[in-house]
Amino acid sequence: MTDSILAISLLWGFVFIYAVMATMDFGAGFWSMVYINREKTNATNIANRYLSPTWEVTNVFIVAIVVALVTFFPGATFTLGTVLLIPGSIILLFLSIRSGFLVFSHAVKDYEKPLTYVSGISGFLIPCLLITILPITHGDYIVNVNGVDQLHLTKLITSPHIYAFMSFAFFSTLFLSSLLLADYSNEAREKEAFIIYRRDAMITGPLSLVSAFFILITMKTEATWLYEKMISHSTLLIISVSMFLVAGIALYDPFKRAKGDKKGWPRLAVIAIVAQYLIASYVYGISHLPYIVYPTITIESGFTHPNTFRALFTTYIVGFLILFPGFFYFWRLFMKDKRYVRNSNK
Repeated sequence: MTDSILAISLLWGFVFIYAVMATMDFGAGFWSMVYINREKTNATNIANRYLSPTWEVTNVFIVAIVVALVTFFPGATFTLGTVLLIPGSIILLFLSIRSGFLVFSHAVKDYEKPLTYVSGISGFLIPCLLITILPITHGDYIVNVNGVDQLHLTKLITSPHIYAFMSFAFFSTLFLSSLLLADYSNEAREKEAFIIYRRDAMITGPLSLVSAFFILITMKTEATWLYEKMISHSTLLIISVSMFLVAGIALYDPFKRAKGDKKGWPRLAVIAIVAQYLIASYVYGISHLPYIVYPTITIESGFTHPNTFRALFTTYIVGFLILFPGFFYFWRLFMKDKRYVRNSNK
């Protein structure tokens, strides 16, 4: 494995972790807004309890992504920074607003509902904007003017390919968050909240799968080079869809495993869906190689000096060896400690 492949693998790993954690985080804000007036179900309290500690942890990975991109691939940073100036600025603005309102929604009780609405709305707008970075790197929306790459905004906002990605981000955000909140509600023994989030996951899950197929359909005409390479990995794509079916069966529970009013295997469904997204993201990532921005910037042309890479890579490994015990403890406390989970709303 070359240094550039190792670097892009680490960067893509950060992107995947952030994508999964952030969609769950953003979606929790959305569900908190949706169920804010349904106090008897306790659905909003469950969403807020999940949202409160996770948004700060999630932001660690977006910082890691930016730092890794700048340090590992400085040759790509100028082009991406120029092309993504407008969408990147909008994303940063929404992230700042959302972070600020998440803080003050707990401190200013008189304005808790308006702040929750702002957090919820920005929570589903941000992933829709973030995911547009991927199709932009496919190359069709970048024009070179006087030797400078620029974003073709008119073509961008009129492209069905972009809206396919945005719909996928929207439904995936709702699906992943409702799925995890169902699991969390199950652990917390919140019957009404569990039923609501399980239902939401069963509705938004198929919609996210349909939007993923819509991405492939539009990709066939707008990014043929990528479509053909992804189809060459059709076996992995089939396995990915199979994991979705496993999650669907686990949620639907046709064997009626559960006693009483609790149905489904939400923990198994969460694991299967994370595996599904991991396989699908691997297929997309490996098909995108060797390009960072098609067709001008490859991982080799944008790569840093090998000595610089080795020093930076060592620093990353040491850093995450230090951080990993903290992340593990956070998970044990947040999702596994039954005293914490079941007393979280009392």
